[in-house]
Amino acid sequence: MLRRTLNRWLGRDERRVDSRNICVGHRSSSNNEAFIPPKFCDNRIVSSKYTVWNFLPKNLFEQFRRIANFYFLIIFLVQVIVDTPTSPVTSGLPLFFVITVTAIKQGYEDWLRHKADNEVNKYPVTVLEQGRRVRKESEKIKVGDVLEVDEDETFPCDLILLQSSREDDTCFVTTASLDGESNHKTHYTVPDTEKDLESLNATIECEQPQPDLYKFVGRMHIYKADQEPAVRSLGPENLLLKGSTLKNTQTICGVAIYTGMETKMALNYQGKSQKRSAVEKSINAFLLVYLCILVSKALVCTTLKYVWQNKPGQDEPWYNEKTQREKDTNLYLKMFTDFLSFMVLFNFIIPVSMYVTVEMQKFLGSFFITWDKDFFDPEIKEGALVNTSDLNEELGQVEYVFTDKTGTLTQNNMEFIECCIDGFQYKYQDAGTDLDGFCVTDGPANKVQHKAGREKEELFLRALCLCHTVQVKESPEQGQGQRDGLMDHVDGLGVDGEGLHPPPQEQRGFIASSPDEVALVKGAMRYGFTFLGFESKTMKILTRDNDVERYELLHVLNFDPVRRRMSVIVRSKSGDTLLFCKGADSSIFPRVRQEEVERIRMNVERNATEGYRTLCVAYKYLNAEEYAQADAGLREARLALQDREEKLMAVYNQVETGMSLIGATAVEDRLQEEAAETMEALQGAGMKVWVLTGDKMETAKSTCYACRLFQRNTELLELTVRTLEDGGRRREERLHELLVEYHKKAVQDAPPVKAGVTRAWSSANHDYGFIIDGATLSMVLNSSSESNSSRYKNLFLQICQNCTSVLCCRMAPLQKAQIVKMVKNSKGSPITLSIGDGANDVSMILEAHVGIGIKGKEGRQAVRNSDYAIPKLKHLKKLLLAHGHLYYVRIAHLVQYFFYKNLCFILPQFLYQFFCGYSQQPLYDAAYLTMYNICFTSMPILAYSLLEQHICMEVLLDNATLYRGIAKNGMLRWGPFFYWTLLGVFHGLLFFFGVRYLFGNPALQDNGQVFGNWSYGTIVFTVLVFTVTLKLALDTRHWTWINHFVIWGSLAFYVFFSFFWGGIIWPFLKQQRLYFVFANMLSSVSAWLVIILLILLSLLPEILLVVFRKPRGPHAGQLSQEGLLQTARLHPSHHLPIST
Repeated sequence: MLRRTLNRWLGRDERRVDSRNICVGHRSSSNNEAFIPPKFCDNRIVSSKYTVWNFLPKNLFEQFRRIANFYFLIIFLVQVIVDTPTSPVTSGLPLFFVITVTAIKQGYEDWLRHKADNEVNKYPVTVLEQGRRVRKESEKIKVGDVLEVDEDETFPCDLILLQSSREDDTCFVTTASLDGESNHKTHYTVPDTEKDLESLNATIECEQPQPDLYKFVGRMHIYKADQEPAVRSLGPENLLLKGSTLKNTQTICGVAIYTGMETKMALNYQGKSQKRSAVEKSINAFLLVYLCILVSKALVCTTLKYVWQNKPGQDEPWYNEKTQREKDTNLYLKMFTDFLSFMVLFNFIIPVSMYVTVEMQKFLGSFFITWDKDFFDPEIKEGALVNTSDLNEELGQVEYVFTDKTGTLTQNNMEFIECCIDGFQYKYQDAGTDLDGFCVTDGPANKVQHKAGREKEELFLRALCLCHTVQVKESPEQGQGQRDGLMDHVDGLGVDGEGLHPPPQEQRGFIASSPDEVALVKGAMRYGFTFLGFESKTMKILTRDNDVERYELLHVLNFDPVRRRMSVIVRSKSGDTLLFCKGADSSIFPRVRQEEVERIRMNVERNATEGYRTLCVAYKYLNAEEYAQADAGLREARLALQDREEKLMAVYNQVETGMSLIGATAVEDRLQEEAAETMEALQGAGMKVWVLTGDKMETAKSTCYACRLFQRNTELLELTVRTLEDGGRRREERLHELLVEYHKKAVQDAPPVKAGVTRAWSSANHDYGFIIDGATLSMVLNSSSESNSSRYKNLFLQICQNCTSVLCCRMAPLQKAQIVKMVKNSKGSPITLSIGDGANDVSMILEAHVGIGIKGKEGRQAVRNSDYAIPKLKHLKKLLLAHGHLYYVRIAHLVQYFFYKNLCFILPQFLYQFFCGYSQQPLYDAAYLTMYNICFTSMPILAYSLLEQHICMEVLLDNATLYRGIAKNGMLRWGPFFYWTLLGVFHGLLFFFGVRYLFGNPALQDNGQVFGNWSYGTIVFTVLVFTVTLKLALDTRHWTWINHFVIWGSLAFYVFFSFFWGGIIWPFLKQQRLYFVFANMLSSVSAWLVIILLILLSLLPEILLVVFRKPRGPHAGQLSQEGLLQTARLHPSHHLPIST
């Protein structure tokens, strides 16, 4: 509104422009008018967050938005303003340390972003200016510049392809950095552009920048002297995206249309929603408890101070008379000031340094995943990747796993298995045979020798050779003839992992955007029909009679996930116009004659049951009138700037009707390595596995059986369109009836089982598997009645939660995310994990608590949007059962230990107030207050939280059930929290009263002198530091030289610091409280005795547990899991609390 008002005042055009006009090469379309280039943003990319000037204020503002940092800032300001018992340094220095470390970390990360931006912005590019090639920096590109890009270079901005060095006016591109698609994609030049770009006079009208990578609408007006301007449509096939790489094409020229932060790549870099782990939520809950303890202590001490001072003679003793100013001070103001002073005195119970330790633990701990050699995949020569380190511990808390099928459970490595032509099955037997290979039919046995007619066979194989977007890749060694090279790589088919020869040959042979298409072209080659490639707009195929046939490619009706099919319109040499179409059976069957469907349906369903991916193939002859109508409709739709997709879809649907079904293909997508073992281990660990796929139910079901998600004794509860239509009633009524029936069977009649118990522990129980498809899920989630929708959703969720595995097929990407969100927000807020490898999995990866991307063949978009990326599905087992388990145990111990050691630290300070007249006298010196959390006790727990292995990884991987012991945030529940709190109270009381008992002896030194209050505090502090450090040493199961160094080094540093701090007169200190106190204290044998006795008494319960407990650690492979779990029940602090 403000912008519109300003525009109106300044006389500017206030209309919202939905398109932009670009002059190619900055040449005006009219010679009569002065050319004023419109203003667009430059080509600089900015992904950094800070600049030199705004780093300090912006970073400080963000850090003080955290409650703990803001709290300590307030405490620091109170110490500065109010006369408090402790120096502002005691709060200021730890806060400064935390803020500085975090600022350095964030500044370093932003510096890396600046560095990456500079590499992109300073990259040299070639711009064509007035017939000359000029080298410029990428950031200086302007919209309208004509650029030249060479092979294997990355496009510096979004370009419209004007010219290609290839004869057929195409170029090949990989978009792995954008959408993760690693296959080659074909792009086309704008038709009828000048070969000499210097003489090209054209303008481009296109839509404003938007983030969808697959959508683009525009048109180009080409002006020629004394002629009407020619208009050409522009679509995604003409657009080369920034970040894509030019392949298999020597040079292209293109005009820049979107630059800098307006490119589709930049618009897709949106910040992901911040995911918070369950541990962080527990920390905040514990923090509130300790904040209440802090306020209670301050209130108790303030109240008792004024009760005590009300006694005669106590308020103003003869040796400490009040000044006039103190007498005139308002009582309530004085009480409030005292309350603040006590808050400051006890504020160390809130562990500010815990936040920086947790951040360092997460950041450094994530490197162990990256460094793990078991995650390295020699095929892609990559290991695991950590995109966010904030969720390491969440890997140990997963309750639901949502997995994609294609490329995740399966390899996405397609191999042609068989085909069905006119109801007859063809199985490839031998490389030397063509269509005389073994052939059977689903009919009676006496028809086995029959085959489809030769005409139908050849029509089917021509369809496979023509209905695709595959390109033949040119290679230098093609001197022996293109066909020889292709046949070489086809002979490599069926070799299962023997050497690395098949992939390079396959890559040299064909380029396609989908592995399915290459598999089908190879399948046609097995039966004697070879696709030879494109020659301009002509497709060439070699028949089994060694004749080369040429077909003019008229139109490609591209595949999209809504239609689930693609078509081509071609013209043969004889002048016939044909439409060939291939797609999913659900998409093709309604568009062909029904009598043809029955002959093919049995083959399709049988292939799907066997786990193969099936496609149906159909064709249609177009007469001159039909083609003219289709051609005009397609051209008109492609020139539209508004609603182009809808208009194209309408024309596609109109053309793709009344077809004849020829046959179907079966392509195998093999299971990933160790997929079944991985799924079994996850279920053994108590996780529920849901498969969310866009595939057919039969194919997905057979994959679930192969992965052992469904067993032979599993009763499948099916809720699909097919089961809804069985009853003969309205779908909604049938849906309600089935939901109630399945709920009774799986929920009401099922025997009660303990939480987390799955098939491995309950073999006697009846197993259920649930199957639902996308159409039925839409009915469940979006019922016509609001009350019904809520009821259906609850029934559906309860049924699913009582099934061992759930299969959701025919899912759209948005539906995948809806299911994850529904489970995530269900009762108990279970921790969810989504794993996938394709762009269609991104929505569910972002929705789940933890998103895992697989570096598969469907590209890297899933990897880019994930929290963690792994090369193969099998690596998920170790990531969760070993790394996740250990990360959770480490950080849970870190959090509990921090609260424990700070309670031990502050409780004696609180108790001391009862013996010093509530005068806010500190028990410890300011140096000790400052250094306790920063130096004396910080490094041992950091090392523990990085290196501890309470159970070695081999045992964790072999015993998946151990994962259940820490499920549902077991170690950070209130039970273990109160155990640690009571332990802190016990140790605090023992430290204080143990030393007080010692001070009952009036003469502790050889010369008969008594110790003062600073000696008292120093003895308590010495016992405290040694006890909490040795407590951690007793908890450590996995000792390394680093643990030894930091534990004994911290104790040695404390002793050295105490001698050093008290042995020198420091000129900057007003009061030298600890001068020679530590050395003097150690001269007393009584002090030595008390220190050693108190440490032993404090740790005695721990020592007894270590002595009588079975050994656990890196060498505990021979231990039974029952022993481990029993130990955990006895001692909840020791890593394996059990939920019953």
